[in-house]
Order: sequence, then C-alpha cells, then structure tokens
Amino acid sequence: MHPLERLVDLVALLLDSRRPLTFEQIRDKMSDAYGQEDLHSAKRMFERDKDIIRDVGVPIDVVAQDVWEVEQAYVIPKDKYYLPEIEFEPEEISALFVAARTGGEDAPAEQAVRKLLYGADGGLLAGASSAPFATEAGTTDARLTAAAEAIAARRSVRFAYRTARGAGSERHVDPWGLVFRAGHWYLVGLDRERGEIRAFRLSRVAGALREEDEAGPAPEGFRAGEHVQAGPWGPGEPEERATVAFSPDVGWWATGGIQGAVVEPTRSDGWVQVSLPAAPGDALASWILSFGPDAEAVEPESLRKEIVRRLEAVR
Repeated sequence: MHPLERLVDLVALLLDSRRPLTFEQIRDKMSDAYGQEDLHSAKRMFERDKDIIRDVGVPIDVVAQDVWEVEQAYVIPKDKYYLPEIEFEPEEISALFVAARTGGEDAPAEQAVRKLLYGADGGLLAGASSAPFATEAGTTDARLTAAAEAIAARRSVRFAYRTARGAGSERHVDPWGLVFRAGHWYLVGLDRERGEIRAFRLSRVAGALREEDEAGPAPEGFRAGEHVQAGPWGPGEPEERATVAFSPDVGWWATGGIQGAVVEPTRSDGWVQVSLPAAPGDALASWILSFGPDAEAVEPESLRKEIVRRLEAVR
C-alpha cells in the first residue's frame, strides 16, 4: 500500500468511527497497512503514521481504555478537525449574491462568493462552491433571483409546482434558504399548507415566484442543506425509506456521510441494518449491488424485487 493511501485511510477510519479505536482494532480493519506478522514493526509504522498526520495538523487524541491507562485508543475529534461554519446575516448574503452576478460568467467576484458561501448551510445559500449562479438547465435566472430576494426581504412566496411524479399544485412557502445539490437549485422553507419544512427544486417551478406577506422566521439551528438530501438513491427528493442490511465487514463504513441514514440495532448474526431515504428510480438498487454479498435489501419489497430481477438477468 502506498504511504499516502495508508495515511488517508487511517484518517478516514478514525473520523468514521463512533468510538476510539485501539491499535489492535485499527490493525484488524487496516490489515493491508498494519497486518505484518511482527507486531512491533506494525506498531512502529502506525506510530510514524500517527506522527506524520499530527504534523500536518490533523488532531489525533489518545484515550485511556482502562483506569490504569495501560490500553490506549485513538480518535480524531470532529470538533477539532472540521472548520467552523461560516455564518452570514441574510442581508449580507443577499449583497454577496448580487455582487457575484454582476461581473459576468466566471468573474473573480463570483468565484470568491462561491468559496465564502461553501458550507454556509444556515444561511441564504448552501452547497454553492461549484454552483452556477446564473442559470441551471430548466431554471430561469429570474426564479433564482426572485427566491434570493424573497429570503433577504423575509417575504413569503407563491408558485405553481410539480413533484418528481408529475403531480402539480399551488404552494405558499416561507423561504429560508437556497441549496445547490446534485446539479440543481432548491428553495427550502416552510410549506404553509402542510405545516412542514420542504425543499422545492426550482426547475420544477412553473411560472414566476410571487411575493406575498411577511414570512415567519426560520427555527433556531435551521440548516437548509439538511432538508435537501442526496445519496445513493440518486439526485432528487426522497419520498420513502428503505432498510438495508450490511455485513460486519462493511457495516462500519458503508453509510458514513449519508444524510438521513439511521442505524438500527445489530442483528443476531452480526449484520447491521440501516434505514435510509429512498426515491423513485433504480440508483439505490445499483448502489446496494455494488457491495456484492455484503449487502442485502430488507424493504420495501419493490426494492428487493428489483435486485432479484437484476441478479437473475446476469445468470
């Protein structure tokens, strides 16, 4: 294994783990890196790698596993590793948004705003580090501008909308944020009729966004990006949930970073069941099949049938 690959894998393992890992546990999960027959040689290599990772600024903490502090475990505290969130007032982000759009395509101002807004899930724009501020396929420039202006002015909006399944309806929304995810812009806010926070893809808005009355404030701790999920089910808004079981070999990392994934109690056979969002289409089935015999679709039945159909087709 290449040294750089070994270092990256070690950082990923310690970040994904829900608890500190002892060297033996690390060695077991990274046998290609530290699986030498000579335990002392393997431990020396691990210590060198740990020191290199610390030297580049990644915080690896050592945690005692017993009262005598004989056995030690290692962890990367996420609060020390990740950069703090970028916070802007709606008026500040609105000004940045306008500035980014006045210099032309790929202007320095637009590139700077993309970097500033990256990770600002609690504000007006989220996930905009590589988003096109001008237009998106099927989304007019006017809709994106109208949505940003309504959020900054704290005004509700009305618009005609069609879902992924083609159902159309009129929506009245208190807009709280814009998110760029999987190639599309989403307006996130309170759907007044349903009384729930929803995400609306701007390319599915028919006609203009019409400002109405004053919008209510977003709840404390609101993060727009948390309401626009994207994952192995493909781009789009999930409309149901699926349950997938993973073998002990992959269960500890298979769903890391998937928004909305909920780990259920481990089964008696050691397999881990995970409930995760699902959407129409076959992307989720392809993702499950990519794990081979280490993953099993539990429900819904339609997902199981799709996987069985594919497996039978390649016999």
